[in-house]
Amino acid sequence: MKGKASSHRASARRYRERMRSEGLRQVSLWVYDRSSPAFVRECRRQSLLISKVDAAADIERLLDESLREIYGWTA
Repeated sequence: MKGKASSHRASARRYRERMRSEGLRQVSLWVYDRSSPAFVRECRRQSLLISKVDAAADIERLLDESLREIYGWTA
């Protein structure tokens, strides 16, 4: 079994070297476990909060504010 593990390590090393030579950098990312009950609860909580927002009023207010900022602006 040792030969198989060392072969895998060598293959992985070559792959990493090839990626580096192409200008890429290896990084590790931690992401939320989507199967976690806590994650599901938090998604639900945030979804309910956003569903209560009057998006149309917010968008209209944003557009009005933007127009005030660029009033008189010329290209």
